[in-house]
This record gives sequence, C-alpha cells and structure tokens, in this order.
Amino acid sequence: MISIQQMHYILVLSEERHFQRASERCFVTQPTLSMQIKKAEETLEALIFDRSRNPLELTAFGRDLLPIIRDTLNEHEKIFELFNKSKGIYKEEIRLGIIPTVAGYMLPDLYSTWTQELADVQLTIEELKTEDILKAFDQKKIDVGILAGPVQDAKLRTIPMFKEEIKVFYPKGKKTELTVEELKEIHPWLLTSGNCLRTQMMNFCELREESTEAWDYEGGNVELLQRMVEKHGGYTLVPENYIGKSSKGFKTVVSAHGSSPAREIIAISSNRTTKWDSIERLIRTIQMQYFRPSDKENYQVLNWQ
Repeated sequence: MISIQQMHYILVLSEERHFQRASERCFVTQPTLSMQIKKAEETLEALIFDRSRNPLELTAFGRDLLPIIRDTLNEHEKIFELFNKSKGIYKEEIRLGIIPTVAGYMLPDLYSTWTQELADVQLTIEELKTEDILKAFDQKKIDVGILAGPVQDAKLRTIPMFKEEIKVFYPKGKKTELTVEELKEIHPWLLTSGNCLRTQMMNFCELREESTEAWDYEGGNVELLQRMVEKHGGYTLVPENYIGKSSKGFKTVVSAHGSSPAREIIAISSNRTTKWDSIERLIRTIQMQYFRPSDKENYQVLNWQ
C-alpha cells in the first residue's frame, strides 16, 4: 500500500501539475518527489499521471484515485486532532474562503470579535472568487465559504446571513437617487471578470461587455474603484457595508420597476462536516454584526452568475 507521504505528494502534484513547483511546496527535491510518485505507481501497478502532457495531467486511474486520497488524508489528520485533544492543546482548524467584496469590510469589522469568541479555533482565511470557493469545496480545501448567493448544490448546506443594498457611488449632483437609464449615460468602473459584483452590476445596469472601456485591473478592491471615480469621473456600485460613517457621494439606484439592487450574503459548508459547532459559532458572529430587518421591500436581490 502507498504511504501517507506518497499520498500527500500525489495530491500536491495533482494541484500544481508541475514537478518543480510541487517539490517546492513539499520541501523536497524534484528527484525525490519524482521517485516517490514512481514508487507509488509501481505499488498500485498503474500510472497516476500522464507525463506526456504539458502541463501534467492525471490519468483516468489517477482521477478515480484522487478523491480516495483526499478522504484518507482527512481521516489521517483526525488522529493528530485526537492526540491534541487528549493533551488539552487542540484547536479546531476552520478554513474559510471569502469573496473579496465581502472580505474588504467583514475582516476589519469582525477580527476582534473572532479572536475573542473563537479563541479555541484556528481560523485560516483566504480570499477567493465565488467559482473558486465552490471548486475548493470539491477539493476539500475549505470548511466554510462566505459569498453572495444563491448557491444550489445538494452536497452543500446553505445558511442565509444578511442582505445588503448595493449603492451607486457618483459624487456629482445633489440627487439622492439615480435611475438605471441615467447610469447608461455615465462611464462605469468595474471589477475584473470573475467577481460576482461585476456580474451583478452589469446585469442590473443592463451593461454589455463590449460597451465598456478596457479595464485591466485584477482584483476586488472596491476602494480603488471609488478613487477612480473621484479622479476620473463615472460611477461604480458599492455594497452598503463598505460605506463608513460618511455617506457623501453615495446614492440609491432604482430600476424602471422602482426596485433597488441588493445581494444576499450566505455561508456554505459541507453537509458532511464534523466541524459544524465551530462553523455555527462563526456564522452567528456574522449575523449579529450585519443582520437587520429590511426597511425596504423593493429590493431586487441579484444573482451572482
């Protein structure tokens, strides 16, 4: 049978698809990694990787093997958890994936709360786009995701947390509202492709990709977009929780039907997680910070896709 170390090497190589990068992640030399992969293949009497492809690809056998390796490594990790619990030094690790346009305000707002309320939890946080969060669940890389819904997946548990209105940042003029028709005459500043706020903004404002100027910014920095508006004109959409005490320049945007855009922030976790108690405590801190009864019945909750 192949060893736990060899399983780890196979998993990392399947992610990197390149021997040199995988060896660097595993802190071994490339010949050592290659030798261990070859030994595993000899033991299993089957090729795991197709070395003729560039980048490296899993064989059909390798694709079937990988989920078993992930499950085995997860179960093996529980041995160390049990040992640490017996010594009274255990901290449950919660791996959190969060979209950038929520992380920008949630992490500063809740850092102190999490350090106090989740003192017995080792919280690891990574900013990921929505599609990458969903992929990370398939690869068992994260335990909980925070993103804009909806998400429909029978393997995942979905927990609605709060809704937030999406405001338009347009410092010009004294009007407190702008219509979608008015926005069509103003240049939009957008996040890079793949950010759900970009998709929501384009759908609600009825924008077309070919109608926007080239904008090569890569990231989810809403504050940068606001500065672009201040210096170069135009507008951008900003989730209300980004807005601090000063709401200068922010306006309500309304559609032809009188509705205002909003998004619903949800948490997702695996239906089979053993970490639900800690995840639930994390979610509760978020709900207590941001949930409030909506004072507007005409929200149009936007889809992230």
